[in-house]
Amino acid sequence: MIELERHDDVFVLTMVDGENRWNTTFVREWAKALDTIEASDGPAALVTKSANEKFFSNGLDLDWLSADDPEHRGGDRAVFGAEFMAVMGRIITLPVPTVAAVNGHAFGAGFMASLCHDVRIMREDRGFLCANELQIGLTVPGPEVALFKHKIPAPAFHETIMLAKRWTAPAAHQAGFVEAAVPLDQLDDAAMTRAAELAPLAANRKNYGWQKETLYGENAVLNSTHGAAHLLKSYGLTRGED
Repeated sequence: MIELERHDDVFVLTMVDGENRWNTTFVREWAKALDTIEASDGPAALVTKSANEKFFSNGLDLDWLSADDPEHRGGDRAVFGAEFMAVMGRIITLPVPTVAAVNGHAFGAGFMASLCHDVRIMREDRGFLCANELQIGLTVPGPEVALFKHKIPAPAFHETIMLAKRWTAPAAHQAGFVEAAVPLDQLDDAAMTRAAELAPLAANRKNYGWQKETLYGENAVLNSTHGAAHLLKSYGLTRGED
C-alpha cells in the first residue's frame, strides 16, 4: 500500500494501492511510514506521491465502508475515524517540510491529505481537488473544516466546503493553495527539488515541530482569544509556556 524510500535528505512516500482510497489498513501503513520519518534526525523533507497516473487519492474506501465482511482487507471500520484523523494530524505537524506531488484526482480524504502537506505541486493538465462529501451524502467534519480554513484562502474556502468545487491545478494555483502547476513529466523533479530546498529547515526537528504546533496544535496562536498587542506585551511572561 505504501512504499517509503530516502534519497539524501528527502523521504519519498509513494502510495501504491490503486486509487489509494482510505481505510484502516491504509491509515496504519501511513502511520508506520510516519514513524520511520519521525525516528530520523537532521535535515529532511517528505515528498508524497502516487504510483497511479490518474489518482493521487480518490478519498474514502466506500466499498469497504459498506461491505458486510469482517475479514475485508480494509480492516476495522469501528476505529477508522479516530485513526484517520490522528494520522492527518501527524502529517500536518510532521517536524520536517512536506510536499504533495498531486498527479491526479484528490477527492475527499485524498484532498484533505494533500492539504496536510506544507506545499502542493500539481499536474497542470489533469486531475481535480475536491471536497466531495456533500455530493456523496456525507458532511465535512469539524477537524477537516478547520484544516481547510487554515490552508485555503477565502472565498475559495466557501466554494470548497459548501459548493464542492472541483479545483483544477491552474485554478487552485490562482486561488493560492497550490504552489505550482507543472506538466506531468516535470512533477516528480519539481517536488524533489522543492523538498531538497526546504529540508535544511528541519535540521533542528524540535524547532520545526514546535513552529508547526504553534500554527496547528493545541492552543494554536492564530486561534488565541487574545489580540496581537497582548501577545506581544506578554511575550516575556508566557514564553516559558510555549
